[in-house]
Amino acid sequence: MNDRVSLAHGAGGKQTAELIDKVFKAHFSNPLFTADDAAVFPVEAGKMAFSTDGFIVSPAFFPGGNIGKLSICGTVNDLACMGAEPLYLTCAFVIEEGFPMDKLEEVAASMEKTAAEAGVKIVAGDTKVAGKGQVDGLFITTAGIGRIRDGVSTSGAFAKPGDAVIVSGDIGRHGCTILLARDEFGIDAQVTSDCAPLWGTVKAMTDATQDIHVIRDATRGGVGTVLYEVAEQSGAGIRLFAEDIPVQDSVKGVCGMLGLEPLYLACEGRLVIIAPKEHAQELVDVLKQCPYSQDAAIIGEVTGDMPGRVTMVTELGTETILSRPTGELLPRIC
Repeated sequence: MNDRVSLAHGAGGKQTAELIDKVFKAHFSNPLFTADDAAVFPVEAGKMAFSTDGFIVSPAFFPGGNIGKLSICGTVNDLACMGAEPLYLTCAFVIEEGFPMDKLEEVAASMEKTAAEAGVKIVAGDTKVAGKGQVDGLFITTAGIGRIRDGVSTSGAFAKPGDAVIVSGDIGRHGCTILLARDEFGIDAQVTSDCAPLWGTVKAMTDATQDIHVIRDATRGGVGTVLYEVAEQSGAGIRLFAEDIPVQDSVKGVCGMLGLEPLYLACEGRLVIIAPKEHAQELVDVLKQCPYSQDAAIIGEVTGDMPGRVTMVTELGTETILSRPTGELLPRIC
């Protein structure tokens, strides 16, 4: 097989079959992985969740992961936030002509490893090759289906005054990592993406209590944007406490130099959880026992004040409205 992807690899002939067999099938093969037009799989009784997401991150390889790992985590985490155990994924690749074959292999291997950790099966996919310059290296779209756990029901609309706001760890690392990986500002800082599959984390929380109103993953737009979406969905207000929000010192330093707000930097392995205050500390204790959430913290509360707004109590004790970002802070982070 050639050392780079050619247009022939997307033409549907011998080279396409060779690419699928030697790269994708080699890493994704399982009893349900199909060469037919659609995968066939058993469905258990109960409610199902279904989600899809596209990934065009630039650069495609970054400290802590790559576009392949990201594509699995993104869809797995979307399902998990609805209380759904991820069962099956499909994936579609759009590959730029000339993309290195060893890099494609690395992406596929990363997807295989991450899917295995998440307990999800890749059952079908599609491959297209675009001409040089039509695609920036590699784009991936994943779609997934999962079974919602009995008794679990989450939505941004369910947040209620008196609830606690929890984050599952330090925030802003993925957005900061991608920014530094582009090397546009000449900043030397040790920051690694938080990219991780979070079904195990959600399972541990819902094993402890199913009285959880909201679970959201803070991807594009970060924690701040997620909280504004929840405030608007629920018609409640949200008050944050600045001194309780966990942010790595390296991320604080980069944000300080560039004038960025960590609350609006993307995460790819962090959950925002909103639950009754009586369960909040129990949930934090559970999160601290999980591999990707040792820095979990209660960072705020849902209020009946200022519906649809997010406010911040500063380290000085003053309260200010957190402005919602406009434009694009960090394009192409997922």
